[in-house]
Amino acid sequence: MMAQRVLPAVPVTEVPVSGGGVFPVRRVYCVGRNYVDHIREMKEADERDPPFFFQKPRDAVVPDGTPVPYPPLTADFQFEVELVIAIGRGGRDIAVDEARDHIWGYAVGIDLTRRDRQRDARDMRLPWEVGKSFDASAPCGTIAPARDARHFKDSTITLSVNGVERQRGDIGQMIWSVPEVIAQLSKQVTLGAGDLIYTGTPAGVGAVAPGDLIVARIDGLPSLTITIVQAEA
Repeated sequence: MMAQRVLPAVPVTEVPVSGGGVFPVRRVYCVGRNYVDHIREMKEADERDPPFFFQKPRDAVVPDGTPVPYPPLTADFQFEVELVIAIGRGGRDIAVDEARDHIWGYAVGIDLTRRDRQRDARDMRLPWEVGKSFDASAPCGTIAPARDARHFKDSTITLSVNGVERQRGDIGQMIWSVPEVIAQLSKQVTLGAGDLIYTGTPAGVGAVAPGDLIVARIDGLPSLTITIVQAEA
């Protein structure tokens, strides 16, 4: 009888918390097309469409200060700065007016995207995973607990590359607010403590190359800095 192969344990991805400690990550969800100006720059979708969601692997999350290798299978590697919600209490069919009770904290995130592969998938009506769900594609800054951070409604969100600002928007410009995003997603899945939700990006997304330094900021939250590096052969 052949011996059963024992697989190694899956490491738990953890994000640092301001003031000390870590936030163990359970799942990573992303909202597609949640800013009108980004919908218009991408020239896709109806501005009145309900939110839709896609996932990234849990181990795609990397913390502040991480060197991110330029990924394979792309010639158009792009950034998208986003507000990240950290869920502290799970639930299903969460009401909008109860959604904030499920929030543990907030962070700045970047949804890194193989844009050419995403467009190919879109044109062929295929899932977005090849464009969105790859190694180190979900940088996440230090999480500020909700008790220490205001619930963001009208905060400036920016991203710069090599000191040049490339994205600027306001959290209040989101089509679907933080409570609405949580309520909508909880209709599709049971949310759990440890879930991260990336809430969409304003206009100004663009390509980066090895050597580029990216800094993402949201007023009231710890900033997020990553460096794009050449992948090892």
